[in-house]
Amino acid sequence: MRSGGLLFPLALVLGITISWAATPYQQILQHSRIRGRHQGPNVCAVLKLIGTNRKYLPNCKLWYQKKICGKSTMVTYECCPGYEEIPGEKGCPAALPLSNLYETLGIVGASTTQLYSASSNLSAEITGPGSFTMFAPTNEAWASLPAEMLDSLVSNVNIELLNALRYHMVNKRVLTDDLKHGTSLPSMYQNIDIQIHHYPNGIVTVNCARLLKADHHATNGVVHLIDKVISTTTNSILQVVELEESLDTLRTAVAAAGLNNLLENEGEFTLLAPTNEAFEKIPKETLNRILGDPEALKALLSNHILKKAMCAEAIIAGLSMETLEGNMLEVGCNGDELTLNGKPIIANKDVIATNGVIHFVNELLIPDSAKTLLELSKESDVSTAIDLFRRAGLSSHLTGNEQLTVLAPINSFFTDQTPSADRNVLRDHIIKDQFSSKYLYHGQKLKTLSGKELRVFVYRNNLCIENACIAAHDQRGRFGTLLSVDKMLTPPVGTVMDVLKADYRFSTLVAAIQSAGLTETLNRPGSFTVFAPTNEAFRAMPQGELNKLMGNAQELANILKYHIGDEILVSGAVGAVVRIKSMQGDKLEVSCKNNVININKEPVAEADIMATNGVIYAVNSVLQPPASKPNERSDEPADPALEIFRHASALSKISHRNVRLAPAYSRLLARIKQ
Repeated sequence: MRSGGLLFPLALVLGITISWAATPYQQILQHSRIRGRHQGPNVCAVLKLIGTNRKYLPNCKLWYQKKICGKSTMVTYECCPGYEEIPGEKGCPAALPLSNLYETLGIVGASTTQLYSASSNLSAEITGPGSFTMFAPTNEAWASLPAEMLDSLVSNVNIELLNALRYHMVNKRVLTDDLKHGTSLPSMYQNIDIQIHHYPNGIVTVNCARLLKADHHATNGVVHLIDKVISTTTNSILQVVELEESLDTLRTAVAAAGLNNLLENEGEFTLLAPTNEAFEKIPKETLNRILGDPEALKALLSNHILKKAMCAEAIIAGLSMETLEGNMLEVGCNGDELTLNGKPIIANKDVIATNGVIHFVNELLIPDSAKTLLELSKESDVSTAIDLFRRAGLSSHLTGNEQLTVLAPINSFFTDQTPSADRNVLRDHIIKDQFSSKYLYHGQKLKTLSGKELRVFVYRNNLCIENACIAAHDQRGRFGTLLSVDKMLTPPVGTVMDVLKADYRFSTLVAAIQSAGLTETLNRPGSFTVFAPTNEAFRAMPQGELNKLMGNAQELANILKYHIGDEILVSGAVGAVVRIKSMQGDKLEVSCKNNVININKEPVAEADIMATNGVIYAVNSVLQPPASKPNERSDEPADPALEIFRHASALSKISHRNVRLAPAYSRLLARIKQ
């Protein structure tokens, strides 16, 4: 009993381990069996593309979407690999008969491959002893070959056809568990390798031909049905590029960028090979600039090389793939067409090489890292700002090789603004040196072309340069970085006190600050947020209250300190609610609702008036600190025991009768009465 009790959980553990170790193909096969089990034993659910004979084993996602490359499918049911029907019985209860490899070809429906095996005299080998694997093309695969190629094979069955068939064979039994992604198997034709790819979605390809039904066992091997007739490949990616006339420009570019070794060495890459036509589509000026700049050229070509080999047959829905340049490409499909970033620009697909696969593309995929600032802006929501830079005569900074960072307000900012091409203002938006926002830090100082100094503010949910906050992801180009910001920035000019004195709206406030002795404070270096009451705010106070306030320097200072936060908070950093501590000690509540900044729930008249030691918000009311609660007895600490008794509504009569508690109770009552 004890040993039996131990074996059961051990079997469970082993079962879990085995399921974890299952290959992606085995996982989708098992999922398909589960989906088809209501039809009977050994029935697999299959998704069939409507109007075609193409079938796929569904995973969970495919099952619910019922789409393959955006096209509708229908659910059908068929015997799982290795099983067949019995008339009158439900499902597929019978295992297929175990025969030699030649006869198994007929059993699984690869009759054309069986016929060609007989005519080429391969049948003598695959009916005899041994252990072979045959990747057998379906009848449809043979029929889809170009007529001249098929004629060449069948007209010379003893050499051409025999060699073609032997290239589909491996001299050992190889099951799907052994078909590891990125491996190669020596074929029985001159040991020329067959390229294997086993993808996370369960699709397995052999030289980019998809396995349709796998693991059909024979007495002397195993048969896998595939959807194409595969051809030999002995060339590397580089050699394919060198031999293909439509890739002349690419060949020159690869050599100039120093990528020959990469494309010739061992590896598993996907080259999205731009054709001559693709290079001709971009402006001549842009092409010449990139071809003349080795670093930009290398970035361009690296953006056409995926880090993993990807056959077209493995793409049944959209997925992101990383290029050698570090960018992500959205690789998808629409029917029979492959798409890149949603565009059907692949002209020829699945050209197999010894170190990967090549797809020919008829448009260049130019990465940001190979673009000028002007080229970056064409794909951004900053066209109005870029037009202002042009009108101000600053175009050379957008197209040259200076290392710069441009702060460009997004178009929506100008909806209610009149764009101004003021050259001096726009030069404040061009920072010397190239920066990325993720490397900027709080308090950092940045120099502009105009010689001014801008501060960086890092908040929990935003990053701002002065009053302008980052509105979109960086676009880092060859020499410059384009930062989209939410508004035109205003560099600080003077201290908080200087700014207040220069604005007639704050004359009463300035007098109050001077009376309260806070002038020096607001002139010194610091980080202040000042909610500055306007003259209108002071006029709104009752005259007697205003006179009393102005006549009491201490109370005036207390009120004014409540208007001064101890950090710089620009409006772009205000989310739903932000609380900052005032110099007076209490906290101020800053919030944003419907794009209006509020302080203590009162709207501000103007935000983000920048100063060298802070930021100013104009407010049309004088803020009042929360009323302080007076202490009942501030001269002595509270006694918790007394408080308990003081607030008690009644005392238990048991306390009076209890001899042990009575003295303590009497002393406490006496203290309360004092």
